[in-house]
Amino acid sequence: MVDERFEKLYKRFYGVKEDLRGIKNEMATKNDSYHLMMAIDSYAKRSDTYFQEMVMLSHKVDRHERWFQIFADKLGLKLEY
Repeated sequence: MVDERFEKLYKRFYGVKEDLRGIKNEMATKNDSYHLMMAIDSYAKRSDTYFQEMVMLSHKVDRHERWFQIFADKLGLKLEY
């Protein structure tokens, strides 16, 4: 009777142990987390650079549009957008 209960408990805990081992194998390591953080940081830096370039380009286009408007006014032309 005691042996049967012990064996049932052993099988049950052994199953839990195997489940935990499987979960442990699937968990991310510190190295995985580090690589993910580095990839996110790299993307953030590139995104920041891209957005800064877009702001600069927008200002440049605005400046050119003002010049075109000045030229059109001096030439007596009407610009349509």
